[in-house]
Amino acid sequence: MTTQSTPRIVLTIEEAAECLGVGRTLMYALVTAGEVESVRIGRLRRIPTDALDRYVSELRASRT
Repeated sequence: MTTQSTPRIVLTIEEAAECLGVGRTLMYALVTAGEVESVRIGRLRRIPTDALDRYVSELRASRT
Protein backbone atom coordinates (compact mmCIF):
# COMPACT_ATOMS: atom_id res chain seq x y z
CA MET A 1 0.00 0.00 0.00
CA THR A 2 1.45 3.38 -1.00
CA THR A 3 0.74 6.56 0.85
CA GLN A 4 0.31 9.58 -1.34
CA SER A 5 1.31 12.81 0.34
CA THR A 6 -0.48 15.98 -0.68
CA PRO A 7 1.56 19.18 -0.61
CA ARG A 8 0.67 21.44 2.28
CA ILE A 9 -0.89 24.77 1.45
CA VAL A 10 -0.29 26.40 4.84
CA LEU A 11 2.76 26.42 7.10
CA THR A 12 3.46 27.21 10.72
CA ILE A 13 5.40 30.38 11.49
CA GLU A 14 8.49 28.28 12.14
CA GLU A 15 8.15 26.36 8.87
CA ALA A 16 7.62 29.58 6.91
CA ALA A 17 10.67 31.13 8.56
CA GLU A 18 12.74 28.09 7.60
CA CYS A 19 11.53 28.33 3.99
CA LEU A 20 12.67 31.96 3.83
CA GLY A 21 15.88 31.29 5.72
CA VAL A 22 15.06 33.78 8.47
CA GLY A 23 14.51 33.46 12.19
CA ARG A 24 11.21 32.93 13.93
CA THR A 25 11.27 36.41 15.48
CA LEU A 26 11.68 38.11 12.09
CA MET A 27 8.90 35.94 10.63
CA TYR A 28 6.55 37.03 13.43
CA ALA A 29 7.53 40.66 12.76
CA LEU A 30 6.79 40.28 9.03
CA VAL A 31 3.37 38.80 9.80
CA THR A 32 2.58 41.46 12.43
CA ALA A 33 3.56 44.24 10.02
CA GLY A 34 1.32 42.74 7.34
CA GLU A 35 4.21 42.15 4.96
CA VAL A 36 3.48 38.43 4.85
CA GLU A 37 -0.15 37.32 4.77
CA SER A 38 -1.34 34.92 7.43
CA VAL A 39 -4.63 33.22 8.24
CA ARG A 40 -6.21 31.97 11.42
CA ILE A 41 -7.46 28.42 11.60
CA GLY A 42 -9.19 28.20 14.94
CA ARG A 43 -6.61 29.50 17.39
CA LEU A 44 -3.69 28.73 15.08
CA ARG A 45 -1.82 31.23 12.89
CA ARG A 46 -0.72 29.79 9.54
CA ILE A 47 1.08 31.17 6.49
CA PRO A 48 -0.25 30.20 3.05
CA THR A 49 2.60 28.97 0.87
CA ASP A 50 1.61 31.35 -1.93
CA ALA A 51 1.99 34.26 0.54
CA LEU A 52 5.71 33.46 0.77
CA ASP A 53 5.99 33.45 -3.03
CA ARG A 54 4.18 36.79 -3.19
CA TYR A 55 6.42 38.32 -0.50
CA VAL A 56 9.60 37.29 -2.32
CA SER A 57 8.19 38.57 -5.63
CA GLU A 58 7.46 41.93 -4.03
CA LEU A 59 10.98 42.10 -2.63
CA ARG A 60 12.42 41.38 -6.07
CA ALA A 61 10.17 43.97 -7.74
CA SER A 62 11.15 46.67 -5.22
CA ARG A 63 14.85 46.25 -6.07
CA THR A 64 14.36 47.89 -9.46
